[in-house]
Amino acid sequence: MTPELTRFGEEMSHLTGVRAIMKDIIETLHAGQGKHFINLSAGNPVILPEIEQLWRDCTQELLASPEYGNVVCRYGTSQGYEPLIEAIKTDFNQRYGLELSDRHILITPGSQALYFLAANALGGYQANGRIKDIVLPLSPDYTGYGGISLVPEAVRAYRPTIDVDEATHRFRYRPDFSQLSITADTGFVLFSRPCNPTGNVLSSEDVQQIAGLAAVHNVPVLVDSAYAPPYPALNFTDMEPVFGENILHCMSLSKAGLPGERLGVAIGDPALINVLECFQTNFCIHSSRYGQAIAARAIASGELARLAEQVIRPYYQDKFAVLEAALDQAMPNDLPWYLHNGEGAIFAWLWFDQLPITDQKLYEQLKQVGVIVVPGNPFFPGLRPDQGGPWPHTRQCLRLSLTASREDLVEAATRLGALVSEVYQTQRSPMAVTA
Repeated sequence: MTPELTRFGEEMSHLTGVRAIMKDIIETLHAGQGKHFINLSAGNPVILPEIEQLWRDCTQELLASPEYGNVVCRYGTSQGYEPLIEAIKTDFNQRYGLELSDRHILITPGSQALYFLAANALGGYQANGRIKDIVLPLSPDYTGYGGISLVPEAVRAYRPTIDVDEATHRFRYRPDFSQLSITADTGFVLFSRPCNPTGNVLSSEDVQQIAGLAAVHNVPVLVDSAYAPPYPALNFTDMEPVFGENILHCMSLSKAGLPGERLGVAIGDPALINVLECFQTNFCIHSSRYGQAIAARAIASGELARLAEQVIRPYYQDKFAVLEAALDQAMPNDLPWYLHNGEGAIFAWLWFDQLPITDQKLYEQLKQVGVIVVPGNPFFPGLRPDQGGPWPHTRQCLRLSLTASREDLVEAATRLGALVSEVYQTQRSPMAVTA
């Protein structure tokens, strides 16, 4: 049977971004016929024993609790499980000196669902036919933002300023405030901090400047804090969440060890929380109450925040240091390769300036030497042709996951260095344009 799809059905029935790449990666692994691949594509967090034990302990507490039947065998409110909301409210008020009430918090089935709710409640076409843009102020950013809107033309991204240190082969993205436009036609602003895929952590001053530009037009700013403190605290540089009247702080517990339970959290103005809650009621009623119940125990006890700082963060920070040193050893010093500063998250981001082939072809050639990465082009959703024409930079980057073993990271860097050296020496292309 071939169903007849609506315009929205057509849009949502296609894989976007990295999900399309992952299909190819799975097929490559299955067709490998026993060949060993170093897989640096994974977004799944490593199962750390201490973190798994925390969730086992919280599950045992729930099973032994008279609350178990009420949690698992009954529907709850669309806003979320009350003890979890209370635990988050208490923790954030104490930790950050806030004055949150219950009505400042919404629990969603993962942060991707949260952005889908926002994208289609606040972005897209209004009743008068006017379109409200979803602004991504710093590109590249999370690939999933490209698929959150039923009106894909509503997503608009802006090129960054790029700071380059040629001597150390490092670089960093910064918002280009001379180009960034937030107007009355903006539905909301969205960015990740720390950033997936680059590891970039926007400064507090940058966040406040973006929020200030948005506040002039009463525009909400959603800060995707899936890697931020207090949990999972995957920041390798000092940072704290930034709060404000028009800022919606968006969390996920996926990288804190619960990706299977799909738990997202929004913290912000009650009027905005109410809009998203109503949307969620119609969309899916509420998030998994089992996941919420064990998360409530982990947060209220303080264990999740403690383990995030003492286990999760050091594990990935060590992995980045291993990969960084391996790349410095393996990559040709005379070629224009650059590693983004490692400020957080669970990925490394590489830029090959004047790359003679596309990132997609480099990805394919890396597979031939047994290394699987993710090409960078899916991480530039929302860039428009009217922003200075094609941008070669979007085809010159790779994302490498830090979830592999230390030994595999070193070996992957060695193979990557040898291949890149060969590519620059033997292939020429009109893509060789400085970004």
